[in-house]
Amino acid sequence: MRTRCRLLIGSWSVEGRSVPDPPRQPLPRCAVDPPVPHDLSSLPAPSADRTLRRLLFLGLVVALAAGLFLLMLAVLAPGGWSGWEVLILVCYSLNLPWLALAGATGLTGLAARPEPDPAISPIAPPPTLLAICVRDEEVSTLLPPLTALWRGLDVPATIALLSDTTDPQRGAAEEEVVRAFAATLPPGALRYRRRADNAGWKAGNLMEFLDRHADGHEFLLLLDADSVMDPALVARMVRCMHAQPTLALLQATIAGHEARTRFAHWFGLGHAPGARIWASGQAWWQGPQGAFWGHNALLRIAPFRLHARLGALPDGTAILSHDFVEAARLHRAGWEVRVLPVDDGSWERHPPDLPAFLDRDRRWAAGNMQYRFLLRDPHLSRLGRFQMVQAMAHYLLAPLWFLLLPLAVLNAATGGAEGTPRVLLLVWLALSYAALHLPRLLGHAREAWRRGGPALREAATESLFLLLLEGAMAFDKTLTVVAHALGRRRPGWPAQRREGGHVPWGEALRRLWPHSVFGLAFLAALLAWGTPFATLVALPALAGLVLAVPFCVLSARRR
Repeated sequence: MRTRCRLLIGSWSVEGRSVPDPPRQPLPRCAVDPPVPHDLSSLPAPSADRTLRRLLFLGLVVALAAGLFLLMLAVLAPGGWSGWEVLILVCYSLNLPWLALAGATGLTGLAARPEPDPAISPIAPPPTLLAICVRDEEVSTLLPPLTALWRGLDVPATIALLSDTTDPQRGAAEEEVVRAFAATLPPGALRYRRRADNAGWKAGNLMEFLDRHADGHEFLLLLDADSVMDPALVARMVRCMHAQPTLALLQATIAGHEARTRFAHWFGLGHAPGARIWASGQAWWQGPQGAFWGHNALLRIAPFRLHARLGALPDGTAILSHDFVEAARLHRAGWEVRVLPVDDGSWERHPPDLPAFLDRDRRWAAGNMQYRFLLRDPHLSRLGRFQMVQAMAHYLLAPLWFLLLPLAVLNAATGGAEGTPRVLLLVWLALSYAALHLPRLLGHAREAWRRGGPALREAATESLFLLLLEGAMAFDKTLTVVAHALGRRRPGWPAQRREGGHVPWGEALRRLWPHSVFGLAFLAALLAWGTPFATLVALPALAGLVLAVPFCVLSARRR
């Protein structure tokens, strides 16, 4: 087979002509090969400590779900049951596992103590590839932080640029930038290749590179185009993996950086502390079968090539959200996948505005919905399949969560809320909100304990921002799920927009007018037929819909 490709390795380049496919390299042997079982019965049994942790976590989830369910009954039962209240009961009950899981993860994450790093091996770690996946990106902006990481490392490393840029003009400009960049580095410090066929998207890009261009390296640090990592953290991860030969993937938690717009800044205020608590809680009970988020992660090349190779789905399409599948395959083969919760040292850029955020969410929804084809795959671990169910539920439950708002409005407008104990209603709503956001709220509390007043102001700002974001986000998720059900999803995996600073009013109106129309209709119904109390209770949920357009425009402006 012959392929159209362009390669640049060190200072050597091949341009503009067909070249033979490089021969596939044999899979390199690792220092320790753990068992590679072919059925679940041959997997090593979980340790007693891990089993106990999972039972305790399950008990906490059940207890939280039961408490919220009983509180809901105490709120809805007085005065008899209206049809709207029965529907509220059904929608809320189906969301209860997700609420309880979030709350239990937050409580566990706050209480969990970080596990110590394994003993550092006295033997120098093997060479590591610092690989960044790019597609239609401005490569010149990616190279400075990548160079800083490479120069700051005290372990041997090689830079690798894995390009999926298909546009000829962009590709030519990209190669010129890379060629100039390579001239500033020692020979062999850079490996670059651009493929014209995006088969398999990012997962295919990575696996093709590992098969043909990763010789001489045992580890690979996988980065996205907007990733930045601190050399000290990367060196720590490399030494941890070198000291633990059964560890195949080590994922660092990720915070935001370069928040140039109000939206990105406000979103990042709660993301970092919440992610730290969430990851700590999950790591406590998931242990060596942790999650993988696709970047800012160190992987061991040999087992990844052997077990994380993805085929097409039954309909012939490529797997889009590859990371959970790759982790579940590694779990199943007996390799460890762990999450390293960190406060600093691992960053990405958050979406610059609401349209970019919603576009990213729709891409993730498209990938997560594909997991329904994989839940019976015997090559995936049980916990990995549960993680996929969680990922699908994040979207599939969104319509039921959003329906609680119109059902509550209709119940209040038709008199069904008469007799509802108001104090218990407020307590139920507050505890439901707290359970859903407990990792984030506890993360803010942890920061307030450490930094005092500034952290409290950040928490208040981010909570107001999230109040406006969630209404629009829940409605958009509902539209996305409906579009998938009707077969109207856009094909492909569009590139992410990273730059922002301005969203015109017309663009915001075209994108968000359904959100505003629904919000205004609900508000009008409450004002016309509901009680003042019902209107006040519903206002926080309605605000994000009614104000979606001005919120989009104003939050997109530069800080």
